Amino acid sequence: MKLIITEKPSVAREFAKVLKVNMKNKGSYLESDEWIITWCVGHLVTMSYPEKYDEKLKRWSLDTLPFMPKEYKYEIIERVQNQFNVVQKLLQREDLTEIYNAGDSGREGEYIQRLVFMMAKPNPKAKIKRVWIDSQTEEEILRGIREAKDSSEYDSISDSAYLRAKEDYLIGINFSRLLSIIYGRRLAKSMNQDYFAISVGRVMTCVLGMIVSREREIRNFVKTKYYKILGKFANSKGSFTAEWKVNEKSKMFESSKLYNESGFKKEEDAKKFIADLAEKEAVVSEIKKSKQKENAPLLFNLAEIQNECTKKFKIKPDETLEIIQELYEKKLVTYPRTDARVLSTAVAKEISKNLNGLAKNFKDEEIQGFINKMIEEKYSTNLTKTKYVNDKKITDHYAIIPTGQGLENYNNLSELKKNIYKLIVKRFLAIFYPPAEFNKVNVTVNIENETFYGTGKVCVKRGYLDILKPEKKVEDKENTKEISEQNKEEVEEQNKNEEENLDILNTLKKNEKLETENFELKDAETSPPSRYNSGNLVIAMEGAGKLIEDEELREQLRGAGIGTSATRGEIIKKLERIEYIAINNKTQIVTPTEKGEKIYDIVNQAMPDMLNPKLTASWEKGLDMVAKKDIEPKVFMDKLENYVRSKFDKLVVKM
Repeated sequence: MKLIITEKPSVAREFAKVLKVNMKNKGSYLESDEWIITWCVGHLVTMSYPEKYDEKLKRWSLDTLPFMPKEYKYEIIERVQNQFNVVQKLLQREDLTEIYNAGDSGREGEYIQRLVFMMAKPNPKAKIKRVWIDSQTEEEILRGIREAKDSSEYDSISDSAYLRAKEDYLIGINFSRLLSIIYGRRLAKSMNQDYFAISVGRVMTCVLGMIVSREREIRNFVKTKYYKILGKFANSKGSFTAEWKVNEKSKMFESSKLYNESGFKKEEDAKKFIADLAEKEAVVSEIKKSKQKENAPLLFNLAEIQNECTKKFKIKPDETLEIIQELYEKKLVTYPRTDARVLSTAVAKEISKNLNGLAKNFKDEEIQGFINKMIEEKYSTNLTKTKYVNDKKITDHYAIIPTGQGLENYNNLSELKKNIYKLIVKRFLAIFYPPAEFNKVNVTVNIENETFYGTGKVCVKRGYLDILKPEKKVEDKENTKEISEQNKEEVEEQNKNEEENLDILNTLKKNEKLETENFELKDAETSPPSRYNSGNLVIAMEGAGKLIEDEELREQLRGAGIGTSATRGEIIKKLERIEYIAINNKTQIVTPTEKGEKIYDIVNQAMPDMLNPKLTASWEKGLDMVAKKDIEPKVFMDKLENYVRSKFDKLVVKM
């Protein structure tokens, strides 16, 4: 007999359909003449708390810290004991020849199943294999079973998973207890409580630090007003607007009167500058014309789709993951817990299957319109030499894309789930569309060595914008940085000016003399950074390396973030649950609570490195190195234990 263990009952049912396993036994597993299929229900096993090692450890005391067991204890989670018993009994069956670990194809999925095997002690005669798949489609399930590798091939991922759990356990248990002992009474008094337990963690404390730091930056921000100068110039064809900026020939070069390259500190200085320019000759000194192309963005990874869903639907990252997990289990999309935004070469060669499935089976008028245009315009589906295919940027899984299958389940989805599925489909189809094309003209106007810059830009071919931004024009300065409402208005106005400018700028010639219609003084002011929302907080966690100032270390930690794609949403959810942060349900804006800020101050005083992305990202990098077999698990564990001991000793000395 062959036994398959999946992570959830719903996944087990898909395996059963594919393998035609129909006979049921007590609702806890399925069996046929050749196959037995059972399931976990998420985690069945967990790490034991210190009191399971020794009852005395239940009391929080400096005498028993730091707690670092030589051998870790694990236990069955009480509420799922019955299912564990079923799985254990099946694993120990004498007639088993092969056991297939079909848990979620990632580090956490590997950990869930390895814990079960460790506790259940499977029949030693049975060969254990690992099924690693990218979707729940029939052909992918069959491929996964057919190409299943020996379980030992995934030992390094298992090692990394165990170490991640031990790291979180040691840091969480020891420093939560230590800080509670040292600061708990004082904190309880400040919060008018009898008792206060401080909860810290390797990842969540760092995220709390990001949120509190941003809030205090906003709170302490002092707006600075400054004044820009716009000139309106004309020839016989019309007029255009250009903005003054200082250069080396300007009489204002390196002047203390300037706030920045285009703004004066005082209104009177700006007005005087304008008066000095009055009635002086304006000449076109330079013209640059260019055509720009902009390709569709990369595909979604989990962080990107979580951020997009927060912006569009105002839902939290963990809700997005839950929905995409359901779409995955219904065969509609590929594996969700991925950091990659590209496809593998192998998948790219077979991508016509996904497209054909959508074309034949997705009865959505809008999507069919996009597909029909692809066919009519004969857009290429050969992705192999594009930026959307890169084997080097894929670890466990490629980007999230529609499978082109499972569409019989689409109509039964809620409106929100349908919309999220369509987001994924649109991002996928966009990569086959041509780039958007823009005409751009940059003109420099000179008035006695004072320069004004005019820009015109217009979209001449929408390309992929027909899918991703059907009603919105691309912003010239579009990027991932969050901007304030005031800055958004400025960008929108600038884009409008650029479009209006283009026609007239195209008529200008170098050395042409222009009429100066007027100069306008424009008030401007600096604005604070925006607060995080739950979606772009995930993006910030993913790119934590960017927050590290040391360039060499930042490069070393490239690709390492805070947490993983599978855990970031849960971390944010936990911070909200323990009331360290608050998330506005309508806007998804994240702010720290009073409690959260007090915890931040304590950690900042006691062990500030826990608030620094550098530490968290470096630990994550170490786990990744274990998974890739670049370092031995013992090396990582020794460093972890040394860190806990040294940090503990320093804190105790401070008392």
